[in-house]
Amino acid sequence: MSAFGPGAAGHAVDGVALDWALRMAEPDADWDAFTHWLEADAGHAELYDRAVVALAAATESVVRTVPTPPPAANDPEPVIAEPSQRPARGIWLAVAVVLVGLFGFGLWREQDQSYTIATMAGERRSIALAEGSSIELAGGSRVRLDRARPRRATVEAGEALFRVRHDAGAPFHVDVGGLALTDLGTVFDVRVLGARKQVAVGEGAVMVDPKGAALRLDPGQGVVADGDTLRRTRTDVADVGAWRDGRLAYDGATMAEVAEDLSRQLGWRITAAPAVATRIFNGTLETHAFRNDPMLLAALLDVSVRRNGDGWTLDLPR
Repeated sequence: MSAFGPGAAGHAVDGVALDWALRMAEPDADWDAFTHWLEADAGHAELYDRAVVALAAATESVVRTVPTPPPAANDPEPVIAEPSQRPARGIWLAVAVVLVGLFGFGLWREQDQSYTIATMAGERRSIALAEGSSIELAGGSRVRLDRARPRRATVEAGEALFRVRHDAGAPFHVDVGGLALTDLGTVFDVRVLGARKQVAVGEGAVMVDPKGAALRLDPGQGVVADGDTLRRTRTDVADVGAWRDGRLAYDGATMAEVAEDLSRQLGWRITAAPAVATRIFNGTLETHAFRNDPMLLAALLDVSVRRNGDGWTLDLPR
């Protein structure tokens, strides 16, 4: 996250926080998205406060420099706006010009257009995009979108199910940790599991790494990307996005990755002890079977489960 420009008490002003300060001053501000951004990082509130102070200072500076025309003889007494009122549109645009001058047009434009939507562990969220597509986020997931490029998304963490409105003239692009995807009229699931990225197609088709390997995935097909290696996989179409129904499928996942995924999906704190962390697990877990009692994971994963403070640890069977 970049920070730039002078702020309160000599602190730098964060570009994303400044974008939020501007957006939350609008009458139709998205309070749900703002709350998710605040909760995503404990430091966001302080960055936002600095940005609000910087924005208020810029506004005050512009208001002081904008000349007020003298009233005509028959005009009523001028109305003096209270300091807490939002500036008129003309002054608001002037504030934007000042901010562009302070931060540089390229940086400001980028920060002003991109935004991140995140879910907490155990939470799910649906996002309806203005261009007609939609994204469903699993728990502990994060996706970055861009108003300037509405047919583009970046999955930064977790898992997301995309339902893309196909447009041959404007394909929908998804970036997953450097792995490029292009839709061909599609429902597909993207998952970041440890260092690996997984893609599975439920409907239509996806082109993976279109400028390199150019792998086409049709329904029931997928790919696992691990470093520079791409491995094709097959999956039941009914399992694409099955996490929404509590079915978590794993193909060659380590126990450490399974523990990380369970923590994210269910909101628990589960870790794998070093003795089992690299053990490979293949199969599907039905979360309803153990949602109310994590100790039941022992039989399903062939491990022991012990309570560890406010969480659980997977270890060798006793």
